[in-house]
Amino acid sequence: MHYRIHTNERPYSCDVCGKGFSQKSALAPHYRIHTGEKPYSCDVCGKRFSQRSHLTPHYRIHTDEKPFSCDICGKKYSQNHDLKRHYRIHTNERPYTCDVCGKGFSQKSALAPHYRIHTNGKPYSCDVCGKGFSQRSNLATHSRIHSHEKRFSCDVCGKKYSQNNDLKKHYLSHTNEKPHKNFLKVI
Repeated sequence: MHYRIHTNERPYSCDVCGKGFSQKSALAPHYRIHTGEKPYSCDVCGKRFSQRSHLTPHYRIHTDEKPFSCDICGKKYSQNHDLKRHYRIHTNERPYTCDVCGKGFSQKSALAPHYRIHTNGKPYSCDVCGKGFSQRSNLATHSRIHSHEKRFSCDVCGKKYSQNNDLKKHYLSHTNEKPHKNFLKVI
């Protein structure tokens, strides 16, 4: 078994995603990623985990134990991955790079807000016409224009629209109301 570390042999593979493992015993915990099963729970707060090994680092939240410390500045962390991320402050490592302008970031979470600079705050763009939207749900609504999907129909005449607002405007043609008949009187 140990030799597989050196040969990178992975004879056991997940039948869902194809990821390979050197030991058969690693398959069962991996399958939980696909099933969502979380059989291990914290006896303090009840948070559930798919792997027993995730409980130990989690318990440190409750005990405030911070066994990982920076040998440069002494800052302490409860998780080793947090210490590794912290080291980037000292090394100026920036592994996350904007594919538009090339600017680098030390944390992945900083990349998405930066990217909005290039999209004028509208990170969701239509594949058909390029129009940008600030929310994914607005893009989904807009996309119905191009797909000619008309989910909103007039219960008076049956005419269909892709946008609910267009249907509301259409209703006014049946009631003879002006679209902006209510207005504030300026004094």
